[in-house]
Amino acid sequence: MNEIGSPVRRPRRLPPLLSLRAFEAAAAHLSFQRAALELSVTPSAISHQVRALEDTLGRPLFRRLTRQLALTPAGERLFDDLRAGFDALEAGVERLRQPSAPQAVTLTTNTAFAARWVLPRMAAFRKACPGIELRLHASDTLVDLARGGADIAVRSGSGNWPGLVSRELMPERYAPLCSPMLGLKRAADLPKHELIHCDWQPGAAAPALWPRWFKKAGIAPPRGRSMKAAGLSFSDETHAILAALAGHGVALLSLTLAAEELRSGALVQPFGPALDTGSYFLAVAAGHEGEPAVRTVWEWIASQAA
Repeated sequence: MNEIGSPVRRPRRLPPLLSLRAFEAAAAHLSFQRAALELSVTPSAISHQVRALEDTLGRPLFRRLTRQLALTPAGERLFDDLRAGFDALEAGVERLRQPSAPQAVTLTTNTAFAARWVLPRMAAFRKACPGIELRLHASDTLVDLARGGADIAVRSGSGNWPGLVSRELMPERYAPLCSPMLGLKRAADLPKHELIHCDWQPGAAAPALWPRWFKKAGIAPPRGRSMKAAGLSFSDETHAILAALAGHGVALLSLTLAAEELRSGALVQPFGPALDTGSYFLAVAAGHEGEPAVRTVWEWIASQAA
C-alpha cells in the first residue's frame, strides 16, 4: 500500500513506444521505406528503432532478405498482438475525440401547449443544452410517467397527481379574445357574436369554460339554443386561436398560449374578466427528479416560465 492507502502499482515492463510503433509499421508494410513514410521519419530511423527493440527482446523480429523483409515467428506473434493493441488504443482515443451522443429526454404535453409554447423555444433549448436531445410528445391524452411513457410532462390542473413530483410553472388564465376586425367593445354585446369553443371532452353536452365565464361576468349566455350550437367548436386550442385570428368569432383562450398574438395586436382582449382555471405544472415520476438530464430540462423550462 502507498501513503494514501492504495495498492502499489507495478510499472509496466514495456519497450519504448517509438520502437513498438516503428516495428508495427514495418511489419505491416514489410518495408522500412514505407514504414518511414507512414510515420514521417527516415528509413534509417525505423531501422534503428527496430534494431533497438530486437536488442531489448533478445531475439530477431525480421529476416532481412535481399530487397525485402520477412517476419520471424517471434515477429509474427508480436505483430499480431501489437496490431490488436494499437487498434484498441486508436478506437479509445477516437471515442474521446468524437462528441458524446446527446442524452434523450422525452417531454410530453398537450398539443396546444406543445405548438404554442414549447416549439417556439426549441431552438433556444438546443443552444442552451446541446448535450440533451429533447423529444417532444404532443398528445391530449395523459401519458403515464410512472410507466416510463415519457420523462417529464407539462400539465394543467392542480398539481396533485399521485406518484408524481410537480412544480408550478405559471397560472392558467382564460379570457375572451377576438380579432380587432370584429369591433367588439362591450361584454354586453358578446351574445350577439359567434362563440368559439374548445371541446376537450368530445361527446360532452357543452364545453365547461364558457358557462363559467358567463357566470363570473354576470352576463346572460345565448338563449334559445345550446351554448355549443352558438358558434364553432374545436378539439384543440390551436385551431380555436386560428379561427379567432380569421375573425370567425370570440374565443375563450389561454392568455399564455395566445400571448404572441396579443403582443402583436392580431388578437385583442376587449374586456374581462379573466377566468382562473388552475396552473401549468412540470411533473416527473417520483424518484426520477434527480436524474441529471431530466433535471436540466426541468430547470430550463422553469426558467422560461419565470
